Amino acid sequence: MNQDFIKELGYKALDSRLKRISDRMSHDVRKFYKEMNIDVEPNWYLVFMLLQKNREMSIVDIAEPLGYSHPSVVAIVKKMAEKDYLAIKKDRTDKRKQMVSLTEKAVKMLPQLEQIWDSCEKAILQVLSDDLGILAYLDSIDSRLKDDSFHDRFKKEYLKTNIV
Repeated sequence: MNQDFIKELGYKALDSRLKRISDRMSHDVRKFYKEMNIDVEPNWYLVFMLLQKNREMSIVDIAEPLGYSHPSVVAIVKKMAEKDYLAIKKDRTDKRKQMVSLTEKAVKMLPQLEQIWDSCEKAILQVLSDDLGILAYLDSIDSRLKDDSFHDRFKKEYLKTNIV
């Protein structure tokens, strides 16, 4: 049976289709890391890059440019710290704030990780057939959802037909 129900549903299953693509890619990156004996998770990539660029950041300052929730960044940072890739310390001026930075282990590993990330980027370009038009379309979707959330949009549609 070669039925692809998600594909069959088309736009109705957009979120599932995007998640499936993301899961496939993450699974394959995780598999590659395992083959290379690297104890890194695919979703740590952005945190590594932000901290490489900014040296030290608060969890809020990491979450904001990524558009991630505070709890999801806390979970990522905690796992990275457990593997000794991140150092966490209290902010000097605001003891409630945690400051995060790369450890020596992470800094030493960056050249190898950058090679891997470069190869990954090239593989993504191959999958996209060097056509980055999808990024502009995703930007447009992202922008529309920031202007008017998906929750609000579908609630309005529901209320049109189901007066409460």
